[in-house]
Amino acid sequence: MTADLAATAFLDAGHPVVRDFATRATAGAATPADRAVRLYYAVRDDILYDVYDIDMSRDGLRASTVISRGSGFCLHKSIVYAAAARSLGIPARLVFADVRNHLASGRLKELVGGDVFRFHGLVSIRLDGRWVKATPVFNKTLCRLYRLKPLEFDGTADSVYHPFDESGRRHMEFLRWHGEFDDFPYELVLDAFRTEHPRLLDGHDQTVKGSLTAEASAQISIV
Repeated sequence: MTADLAATAFLDAGHPVVRDFATRATAGAATPADRAVRLYYAVRDDILYDVYDIDMSRDGLRASTVISRGSGFCLHKSIVYAAAARSLGIPARLVFADVRNHLASGRLKELVGGDVFRFHGLVSIRLDGRWVKATPVFNKTLCRLYRLKPLEFDGTADSVYHPFDESGRRHMEFLRWHGEFDDFPYELVLDAFRTEHPRLLDGHDQTVKGSLTAEASAQISIV
């Protein structure tokens, strides 16, 4: 078995919770590409995206734990997608980049220390002999609240963040790629968070309390 198909401590592809999630999400799919696409939408929309009150411990970043919890941000959701893809026999790697989020809320920018986020996570999967990137992160409900176009994936073209929102405002800008990884580089990522985004963490491997959905709803009511 190659490294991009192996089960790991974080990408626990053989765990019953991961296998069951992948099986249910891809029921009726006939090809690996069909399974990858169905799995993408299951991760994108069935696991709530939030950066607040999220477990950043080793156990909290395991795919099986994230699925059971039902929420996480880009790192957690990318780990789930990669692990579930491997459970289906689809090679997958984790991809990381530093990004600038031009539409981040005021509170989030204060906690992060600006609008640059270190180690944004997505996934690279191998389909039909080539690697394509997939980002099953922002769910449809959150996109609607923030006036973003939900990011789609067809299994043939890279799916990364749109540069603009529905109103033409600048959204996500990629600044630096860190490469592709066969497993989650825990110490590398957590060291970056502790150094660059210390106020986002509560000191106990947990992000601070809050809700992106509540922040978006409040912003809409003000407007």
